[in-house]
Amino acid sequence: MISFIRTDSENADFRKLVALLDEELAQRDGSDHSFYAQFNKVDSIKNVVVAFLHDTPLACGAFKPFDIEAVEIKRMYVMEEERGKGLAGKVLTALEYWAKELGYQKSVLETGIRQPEAIALYKKMGYSVTPNYGQYIGIENSVCFEKQGL
Repeated sequence: MISFIRTDSENADFRKLVALLDEELAQRDGSDHSFYAQFNKVDSIKNVVVAFLHDTPLACGAFKPFDIEAVEIKRMYVMEEERGKGLAGKVLTALEYWAKELGYQKSVLETGIRQPEAIALYKKMGYSVTPNYGQYIGIENSVCFEKQGL
């Protein structure tokens, strides 16, 4: 049975999963990866969810405040051998529920055009494509999403 813990970015299992995520993104994004890496530091993220099967970490995600009403979803990752089982959607739902508990009403996120699985997940989970925000304005590889009413 899959269990979920709420933690922060100091969690060793989260950091291991994020290292795997960064390796995969470096392969997918190539030379573009250094641009994105600067916005994906995990220092001081207070809201992290890690999914486990027994003691084995399988997936993770995080959020940080975006503005007074919204959080930004960050660092979503599922171990390759666990993909296609609905785990990413469960992590995302856990993050949204936690954000709602904290009084947030919306979430935003950015993903890359070279991540079709992520794009499909976010659309399936009720996210709508929006104009690129903040540091992603004008970045052709980025696709930004938002979801109202967590």
